[in-house]
Amino acid sequence: MMPVDPQDTVIPLASDGPAVLSCGAWLKNTVCLTQGNRAYVSPPIGDLATADARNRFDRTVQRLCQDYSVKPEVVAHDLHPDFYSTQFAQRFAEQHGIPALAVQHHHAHIAAVCAEHRIDQPVLGLALDGVGLGTDNTPWGGELLRVDGAQFQRLGHLAALALPGGDRAAQEPWRMAAAALDRLKRRDEIAQRFSAQPAASTVAAMLARNLNCPPTSSMGRLFDAAAGLLGVSLIQAHEAQAAMQLQQLAEQYGAVPALADGYRIAADNDLDFSPLLAALIDCRDTGCDVAYAAALFHATLSDGLAAWLEQAAQHHRITLLAFGGGCFHNAVLKRGLIDRLSATGLQLLFPKAMPPDDSSISLGQAWVAQRQSGFT
Repeated sequence: MMPVDPQDTVIPLASDGPAVLSCGAWLKNTVCLTQGNRAYVSPPIGDLATADARNRFDRTVQRLCQDYSVKPEVVAHDLHPDFYSTQFAQRFAEQHGIPALAVQHHHAHIAAVCAEHRIDQPVLGLALDGVGLGTDNTPWGGELLRVDGAQFQRLGHLAALALPGGDRAAQEPWRMAAAALDRLKRRDEIAQRFSAQPAASTVAAMLARNLNCPPTSSMGRLFDAAAGLLGVSLIQAHEAQAAMQLQQLAEQYGAVPALADGYRIAADNDLDFSPLLAALIDCRDTGCDVAYAAALFHATLSDGLAAWLEQAAQHHRITLLAFGGGCFHNAVLKRGLIDRLSATGLQLLFPKAMPPDDSSISLGQAWVAQRQSGFT
């Protein structure tokens, strides 16, 4: 057996498959190479925004192929055409005369959990993160999926919120709070509530005209909306700052009951937390403890997500639930889901050797590619 480089994470797989090189995503990038029934995942390269990170990416691909004496038969990548990892994969495939396979971001999150647990049967996957390009070319991030190897079906998603200003909304939670007010038909409150933000009136007008306001199902952006509504975080200094502050506040306060009727599961299986967002506004306006509001937010999220999963598990007769995406770094949310689902008889699968965030995407891409019809 080939010696393993100690810097790589080795994941034993359920079965053999073709040699796959998978190139990961944009944030927290890793590279994965498979050989038979083993996957070798590189250490995190980081975000591919700089020339230095891209050079490290190139060198990592070269090192993996040399260290394990593997010539990839397939190269896998994210759906997003602008990622450096996607463009590298497409060039690599052309240069080596091998197929390139695009794998949807949230499919890859759930596939990574399946790879770790050596699962080769259908699972229900709950993928919660900041953003990943969906098959409909919109930003996803709160997804209920049925995953069966190389195939997945989007069973439902979080009710969409607008992203006023596109990517800028991910750095400025007050914009997501404005989107929540707009969804609640309270757009006329935006300028007053966020009067300290010079763009508040402009954002209200953008929402009114649906101008540069793409819809997203992202759980990360729902956290941002809650943080903005509560005044916890209006501008973020780093990724997920608002969500982490909400988590810390919830941990300080401790467990609380979920808000009754704090969510709705629509006929099309979308999960809508609008009633919870409205309650957070009321909480802020009446001067309640912001830590209590953060705890209420987490408890109601866990309750709604668990009910959504139970309903889907019963309908599709699937007892395996897989959880992936960066939101599962949140211990309060994760613990709430486990507590809520522990008595249901459903089997819960969380990442073990790999983190739940985008550093696991390359492993999931490789697992999907090994199962893709025509490559085996």
